[in-house]
Amino acid sequence: MKKTLVAIAAIGLTQVSLAQDSDAEIAKYRAALQDGNPAELWELKGEALWKTKRGSKNVSLETCDLGKGPGKLEGAYAELPRYFADAGKVMDLEARLVYCMETIQGWDTKPYFNKGAFKGKGPGSDMAAIATFIAAKSNGKPFKVDLEHPAVKAAYKTGEELFWRRSGPFDFSCATCHSTDKTRIRLQGLPNLLNKEGAATGVSTWPAYRVSQGEVRTLQHRMWDCYWQMRHPDVQYTSDAVTGLLTYLAGLGNGNEIKSPYIKR
Repeated sequence: MKKTLVAIAAIGLTQVSLAQDSDAEIAKYRAALQDGNPAELWELKGEALWKTKRGSKNVSLETCDLGKGPGKLEGAYAELPRYFADAGKVMDLEARLVYCMETIQGWDTKPYFNKGAFKGKGPGSDMAAIATFIAAKSNGKPFKVDLEHPAVKAAYKTGEELFWRRSGPFDFSCATCHSTDKTRIRLQGLPNLLNKEGAATGVSTWPAYRVSQGEVRTLQHRMWDCYWQMRHPDVQYTSDAVTGLLTYLAGLGNGNEIKSPYIKR
């Protein structure tokens, strides 16, 4: 029995050591790519897509209002999600882009309401590029989502309830992995989103280039992927549920500096 306990303790120490080594190597890799982040390619593509005439109306997205006025991008991402009177609802960046594609460009957005937006199939594969281009215009600025607006308050409350709601075959919630310090899964460190440091890591650094996937991912994708890993049904792209979660997370991240596009494992 004593030998067994010693063996278990040794395995535990080995896992901790491997995890720390992994974190250190990721930090080195991130620093090495800091001046050559592959996400810059997505950013350039996003800028081209923003300016390209597309859709049935053959116009660009340059008149899309992200909250600062038509076509104004500086600092817009830092204040999203927000309430948009023309749509009558709270929207995050990608939800607003889909709205603009529908109303300004005349797109059929059905391909965006499935995994096509995440898996690189169809026109949905463009969304990460456009989102990266726009988010980069807020790089270095603090998140300042207006949580006093009644509609935003309601979305925040919905997101908070979803964050803590346990369900699914594993009885998991977002909080299962992201409400305590020094939590890991598969040796990967998980940020505690309830404290300032964790929120800075987990909220303010998207969109980000995922080294393990060779792709840029957005917060919409992060929500879908988390739900998939919890073995929940797929969340619908730009759904009110996802917007609520992103409003709650942005609220937790308020005041933190945006670092996007970032580099992640």
